[in-house]
Parts: sequence; structure tokens; C-alpha cells
Amino acid sequence: MPERPHLSDIIHGCINADRGSQKEFYQYFYGYAAAICMRYCSNHDDVSQIVNDGFLKIYRSLNQFNPRHTDVEASLKGWMKRIMINTAIDHLRKNNQRFLVAEIADHHFNMAEESAAAIDQMGYKEILITIQQLSPVYRAVFNLYVMDGYKHEEIAQQLKISVGASKSNLSKARMNIQKMLKEKDNNFYGQKAI
Repeated sequence: MPERPHLSDIIHGCINADRGSQKEFYQYFYGYAAAICMRYCSNHDDVSQIVNDGFLKIYRSLNQFNPRHTDVEASLKGWMKRIMINTAIDHLRKNNQRFLVAEIADHHFNMAEESAAAIDQMGYKEILITIQQLSPVYRAVFNLYVMDGYKHEEIAQQLKISVGASKSNLSKARMNIQKMLKEKDNNFYGQKAI
């Protein structure tokens, strides 16, 4: 069995528009890219489109990639992650998913802190399943803040909303997750009692 090419050779091949290298790169990173995009979009057709659009952007700008540390793959994944997130946000914008939400009063944020404790205790898979049930707006802000570590100022800039709207969307997303979890618990314990 032939040995798999080294990642730097694959990257170099992609920069030179070698189809074989592009295929190898795509196969190697498809799962990683799809996992990122699935957090922002629940429709599998849309996820496929976002992933493919993201890979096109990556191929076009791979010559500009500069590893930030000695682990090329980790550095590349970080760079790719940002491209995939931006591509997912662009896709939501293009399909008229509105990110403008009215700001809510400060006292509502205290309610969100209670729901944050429940979210912190969930498993990753359970969080992803629950996030898929959020509206596109809440899902985007929740993912950017909780999953991807963006600050509200960065989210506001990315989604072209106010910082207050970002905080409001996060608070509402957490409250919706809390509500979904309570309903799930009620359904589980209600069925058990029968």
C-alpha cells in the first residue's frame, strides 16, 4: 500500500492546483469542516454547500496560509475554522436569515446565567443536537460565543449587529436551550412513570 503524502506536500500540491492533492486535502479535512458548518446550519444540503464553498475559498487562498506554530495541521485547522465560520455566516445572510433582534433589558441576563449552568453540564453531542433546534440567529450567536470563543464585540462586527443585540441573542438562545432541556426532562420522566 502506498504511503500517504505528507500534509505540507498536499498543501503545496493544492497551491499548484493539483487535482489529486485537492482531493486528498478535501477528504482529509471534510469531517472537520462539516462539523463546524453543522453547528451553524441544520439542513444537510446547506451544510454540503457551505463546506464546498469554504473549500473553494481555502484553495484560492491557501498560498497565503502561514502556520502560526510548529504544528502545521493545528495551525491549518484554526485558519480553516475561521473560513468555514465566515462562509456559514455568509450563507445565512445570503438566504435572508436576519440577525437583527431587539435588545432586551439587563435583568434578563441574570435568567440566562441560570441556564448557563445547565448548558455547562451537558455533553458535547447533546449540546449539538439541542443547538440544531435553535433559530438560525440564536444558533449563530450561541456558536460564535460559546463554541468558537468569540467576544460580543467580534460577533457584533461579524453579524453586523449591535453588541447589545449579540448579548440579547445569546441570552435568548440559552433560555431556549434551558426550555428545551426542561421539556426533554419532563418527557423522559413522564414516560418513565407510565
